[in-house]
Amino acid sequence: MTQQILERVAGYEHRFNTLFEEYFDTLSAGLDAPSFSRFTPECLRLLRELSLRGGKRIRVVLLHEAARLVTEEPVGGLDAAALSIELLQTHGLVHDDLIDDSPTRRGGPSTYYAYRERFPDHPQAALGLTVLAGDLALALSLRVLLEAKVPVGVRQAMVEVQTRAAADTFVGQIVDLERDFAAAPDEEVLHQVADYKSARYSILAPLQLGLLAAGEQPARFEKELRQYARLVGICGQMSDDYLDLFGDAATMGKPTGTDIRAGKHSYTVRALLASVDDAERRVVEAALGDASCTPETIAAVREMGERRGVAAGMRADMRGYAEQASAVAAGWRPRWREEAVTFFEQLPLWSVERAR
Repeated sequence: MTQQILERVAGYEHRFNTLFEEYFDTLSAGLDAPSFSRFTPECLRLLRELSLRGGKRIRVVLLHEAARLVTEEPVGGLDAAALSIELLQTHGLVHDDLIDDSPTRRGGPSTYYAYRERFPDHPQAALGLTVLAGDLALALSLRVLLEAKVPVGVRQAMVEVQTRAAADTFVGQIVDLERDFAAAPDEEVLHQVADYKSARYSILAPLQLGLLAAGEQPARFEKELRQYARLVGICGQMSDDYLDLFGDAATMGKPTGTDIRAGKHSYTVRALLASVDDAERRVVEAALGDASCTPETIAAVREMGERRGVAAGMRADMRGYAEQASAVAAGWRPRWREEAVTFFEQLPLWSVERAR
C-alpha cells in the first residue's frame, strides 16, 4: 500500500485504541448491575483486557475508508459504529476460544482460561461465565449503536446491519464445526464457511456501516458489495490457512500446524489431500486431529506440500481471488472517490503479500 494509505491506517488505529479505552473507562458507570455483584466488574475487566490487547483494527479501517468513498468531511456515527464492530469481534474471540479450548489470545490468557484459573474447582461456572461474557460483548455492540447520535433512520439501518452480521457469523461458526465432520469438504463448502464466518461481519458490515454513516444507501449496491466482501474473505481465509502450515512461526508468534493438530479441514488440508500420493496421504491423515502431533511431523507435512506444489498453488489461487476482488473495487471508480477506491483495490493484494 502507498505511504499515504499506511499513514491513514495508522491514524485510524491510534485514534480508535484511545476511543476504545475511554469507552471501557466509562462503561462500569453506565451498566446497570446490582451493587453487591463482584462478578460483573470482573467480567468487564476481562472484556476490556481482551479488547485492548492488540489486534490490527482492520474492520475499523474498512469502516472509515468506506465513509471516505463518499466524502472526506467528518462523518457522525463512525465512532459508535467502530465500537460496535470491535465489540462484536470481542464477542467472537471469547466464544472462539471457548469452542477451540484455546489457552491464549493476543499474547495473554483467553477469557475462558482466565475463568478456569479463577474457578479451578467450578469448571461449569467458568464455562458459563465465559459464555455470558461473550454474550455481554454482543449486547454492548448493539447498544452503542442504539445510543449513536445520528438520525433515527440511519441508527435503525446500522442496527439492522450489525444484527444481520452477528446472525450470519453464528451460522458461520456452526457450519465451520460441521465442515470438520465431513471426510473431504469441497472448495465451495470452504468458500461458504469463509463467507459466513468472517467476510460478512469483518468486511461487508464495515463497508455498509461506513456508507450509511456517510449518507449513502448501501442496499443500492448490495450485489457488488457482497461479491467484494466474499472474495476478500476467501482470500484472507486462504492466507490464514496457508500461513498455518507454510508460514514462519517466529514471525507469526505462534507454532505452525495448529489447524492440522485441531483436525480442521482447511484450504491447506484440502489441497494437501488432493495432491499427495497414498503413502503421503496416510501421514497427513494420521496427523490430522492428533493434538500431540510432533513438530517433526508437521515439518514433514510441510515439506510434502512444498514438494507437491501445494504452497505455490495456494499462492496462485490467492492471487486470483485478490485480483477478482480488486477488479470489483475498480468498478466503483466512476461512482465514488478515487483515493478510497484505490484503498479497496489494494487491500486484497495485501493479503497475498502477507502470505509470501
